[in-house]
Amino acid sequence: MGSQLAFKSRIASTASLEKIFNAQEMIASSHIARARKVAMDSKPYADAIFDAVQAVVAHAHITHPIVRKEENNPRVAVLALTSDRGMAGAYTSSIIRETESLLARLDAAGRRPELYVYGRRGVTYYKYRNRDVARTWEGDTDKPGVEIADAISNALMDAYMKPADEGGVSELYIVYTEFINMVVQKVRVLRMLPVELVPGETAVGGDPGASVQDVSPLYMFEPSLQEVLDVVLPKYIRSRIHECLLEAAASETASRQNAMHTATDNARKLIEDLTRKLNASRQASITQELTEIIGSADALNTEEE
Repeated sequence: MGSQLAFKSRIASTASLEKIFNAQEMIASSHIARARKVAMDSKPYADAIFDAVQAVVAHAHITHPIVRKEENNPRVAVLALTSDRGMAGAYTSSIIRETESLLARLDAAGRRPELYVYGRRGVTYYKYRNRDVARTWEGDTDKPGVEIADAISNALMDAYMKPADEGGVSELYIVYTEFINMVVQKVRVLRMLPVELVPGETAVGGDPGASVQDVSPLYMFEPSLQEVLDVVLPKYIRSRIHECLLEAAASETASRQNAMHTATDNARKLIEDLTRKLNASRQASITQELTEIIGSADALNTEEE
């Protein structure tokens, strides 16, 4: 049986941790509603530009880098969206695990992945393991602004538009956590560029049953197709990255709330268990003292007789 002093010390330290966990849960709860709303509000705009790009790809014979890059370039850019802070359960570890899996698949396919990392936890992970990282960004992963989306999209855009002999890449991938609901957040791998045609998913003219393949081309490009796509490409990358950042922020906040709720419950259960052990230790001590008193009294009575 452990000492009562040790039990009291552990109960006090666990109670302090329980207060910290509970405070973190309350903070995450106060942020999740706004993060979820911002993520959901941005989705229609990102979907609209994605549908527009899909429609253009389906209706025109395009050789622009938005849909096709030189096939003899093995370099591939991979962007991993992690978190700045901990206490979010398996949020960052799930992203890193999926990123490592993607990098292994690309290596096996003969590609040369170049890693880009957003979030202090991911940057620290790869720095500790001496992994080469092309670019890193840190700050405000739980509430990313347009500025960080611009910085990331500009860096990836530059890497994608460079020729192969100057170190350019032929594909762009992003690994992030999609916000499904408060309980479920799913790690996804999205290939941003070149744009892949998704059959039957782009509605035309407001008719959900009509896809881009079901209608004839209705597009005219002014001043030219090349110039139009040169303007659309940066906006497309920026909108997709911003949407992923906002979904990742909502997922991070939800993961932190769930993790802190579980940690708070575990701390309370541990306090209850330690309290029971403390009471048992105290009862055993009292029983031992009573036994010693009774034994001493019996010895004195025996001596007097």
